[in-house]
Amino acid sequence: MRWTLPNILTLVRLVAAPMVALVYVLLPRPFSDWIALILFMSASLTDYLDGLLARRWEQETRFGAMLDPIADKAMVVIALAVLLALYGVDFAAGSIALKPLYLVPILVILFREIFVSGLREFLGASAKELKVTRLAKWKTTVQMFAIGLLFCWGLFAHYLWALSLGMDAAMVESILAGEVEDEFNLNWILFGYQWSELLGVVLLWLAALLTAITGWEYFRKALPYLKEPS
Repeated sequence: MRWTLPNILTLVRLVAAPMVALVYVLLPRPFSDWIALILFMSASLTDYLDGLLARRWEQETRFGAMLDPIADKAMVVIALAVLLALYGVDFAAGSIALKPLYLVPILVILFREIFVSGLREFLGASAKELKVTRLAKWKTTVQMFAIGLLFCWGLFAHYLWALSLGMDAAMVESILAGEVEDEFNLNWILFGYQWSELLGVVLLWLAALLTAITGWEYFRKALPYLKEPS
């Protein structure tokens, strides 16, 4: 194994993946939210940089080619699991239920990752024919933005909740209805709270759609290798 900068960046991304979840065990909120967001966005940046530097500096290695997709999947899967645990559970009316708005797209993404990984493992050397498509790269980009926005929404929600403490019910309703005056200095928090979740959820569903399409494309390309010998 060659310790090149691209390989080190990939390894750092792999180590950062479980930390996105562990910070919620080790630190109180909102510090854990900030660290998780910084870790995830930094890891997303290294995902772009390691491949770019490896190609530009001609430092592509077998170790990097093996580790890069593992680090990508670990980061996405763990981040989605964290988001589902934090925001995908509804505790209303004294019961616990998963919110379909989060559960459905996350299930689609996780199922595709497991399915394609198993397909590549089964095909072995033939899996080289299942090259990453441009659409799959777009899928990854949309996923990263969606997850980042939803981590941001968690921060806005926390600060909005913290600022609402000590206010009466009418003031809280005014905040949520967007009727807060500038003098309260809460408009920017409300704006971030409303739009970060909306855009995050929309992009999450778009990522799920792209995930399903690319998963089907991989399966279609693999079909010739799955036929029984005649």
